[in-house]
Amino acid sequence: MADITTPAALRRYGTRVFSGALGFALTLAVALGGPASHAQTRGGTLNFIVTPEPTALVDLATTATNVLKVSAKVTEGLLEYDFKLEPKPSLATSWEISDDSRKYVFHLRHGVKWHDGKPFTSADVAYSIQALRQVHPRAKTTFANVTDIATPDPYTVVITLSRPAPWLIKAFSSSETPIVPKHIYDGTDVLANPANNAPIGTGPFRFVKWVRGSYIEYARNNDYWDAGKPGLDKIVVKVINDPAARTVAFEDGSVDLSGDTPVPLSDLARLKDNPKLAIETRGYEFQAGVARIEFNLDNPVLKNPKVRQAIASALDREVIRKVIYYGYATPLASPIIPASPYHDPVPTPYPFNVDRANALLDEAGYPRKADGTRFALTVDPLPIGDLPARTAAYVKSALARVGIAVTVRSQDLPAYLKRIYTDRDFDFSVNGMSNLFDPVVGVARLYTSGNFRRGVPFTNGSHYSNPEIDQLFSRVAEETDETKRKQLFSQIQRILERDLPDINLVSPQYVTVYSRAVHNHTTSPDGVSASFADLWLQR
Repeated sequence: MADITTPAALRRYGTRVFSGALGFALTLAVALGGPASHAQTRGGTLNFIVTPEPTALVDLATTATNVLKVSAKVTEGLLEYDFKLEPKPSLATSWEISDDSRKYVFHLRHGVKWHDGKPFTSADVAYSIQALRQVHPRAKTTFANVTDIATPDPYTVVITLSRPAPWLIKAFSSSETPIVPKHIYDGTDVLANPANNAPIGTGPFRFVKWVRGSYIEYARNNDYWDAGKPGLDKIVVKVINDPAARTVAFEDGSVDLSGDTPVPLSDLARLKDNPKLAIETRGYEFQAGVARIEFNLDNPVLKNPKVRQAIASALDREVIRKVIYYGYATPLASPIIPASPYHDPVPTPYPFNVDRANALLDEAGYPRKADGTRFALTVDPLPIGDLPARTAAYVKSALARVGIAVTVRSQDLPAYLKRIYTDRDFDFSVNGMSNLFDPVVGVARLYTSGNFRRGVPFTNGSHYSNPEIDQLFSRVAEETDETKRKQLFSQIQRILERDLPDINLVSPQYVTVYSRAVHNHTTSPDGVSASFADLWLQR
């Protein structure tokens, strides 16, 4: 390992990045008249929709988007990121990375306090990373190479890795690696800790109350370390389950902001024409989502590759793009989105072809019965937004043409997560997964054998296992040469598209809807899952 105490082996970051970001922000604010407007309009209440209702208020053990949207208002990460995914200071003010990418040193911000008045220190960071490795769906992969987390003093954290992880510097946002108070969690069952539903953080807002089924309230943290922020007095997170009712709420002004395409896509054109409202498509760079069908490979019917190939051949991605997503999506067969430098554009080996689908099912040993059906399956759409359910309805119709009778099952999010990841009582699911900042984290969790983790949501729900895929992801995780990384990711995509543990359908273009009274709602690739420290209202 390189000696990081020598200048040649040490790369220091943070101060320079922060100064540049601050300068840009000030320049932009002056150009827009920001500081004056902000000073005149500071305060007020933001009415923010999150749907469905979160299952927890801290994202320690879940990557569900509804939890991410609320967690970051209270709980922060070591770093923030710009739209190019370049890191900026947050709880860490600067950092160093050894030349061999095996040692990360973070220098923490002084004077930060938890909402209960206790000081924030390096012990909180070390505890949080270790806890995340145990309970978070992605952290087991993210921090797989970590061998030691040292805290030489209250304001320094040294993370040592067994192997290079050049992409790790992008993993320290509040939405990916939330830092929680050790004095609250240590010695408890992390998953059952009451602070998961009544969080204590270092962020710009303090948790006030959660009225289940109705709303969550946050109040301004007057002792926030970033002086003068936040610009709001209060956030009220509203739970409005009906998509049409959300549209009405925007139109009548009772809500101000929501993300992840909160209204029916058929309503977007009308809302865009409303002079009091607008839409934003930035803020999903981290999310980088893929809509997909995930098979339960423990199901004896779906374990047959010809059946999965037939289902893939029966689905028309262009219909999904046009009819389900109203054009706000890009068809794809790969688990890596087209915007990624690692995307392999080679077409799917199983394009839309109904005749081929029928032939494959015959070959698989499932002829049509007297009623025209071959067998029956149940699909469980992810109960977040209306798009998974609408996609499931299309899948039901498309598979009926080839003799597969599909029942669409509805349930709330806790029941869905238990069914898919704990009980494994499902045939196939329609869901969406994020590529995140690197496919090593966002994609590997869905396919590697070690990420079949019963009871842990948004991991390898198909129970797919392929030693070649495991080995390729292991190699690409520590590869520092970009050309070689692209080659390895291409191999991974082609194997997955051949094996079909899932069917990737489209890469959606998510939309944020907001009142024009809301300013600075999207300032990072986390979008509305960011802290809202910079957000302000001008009613």
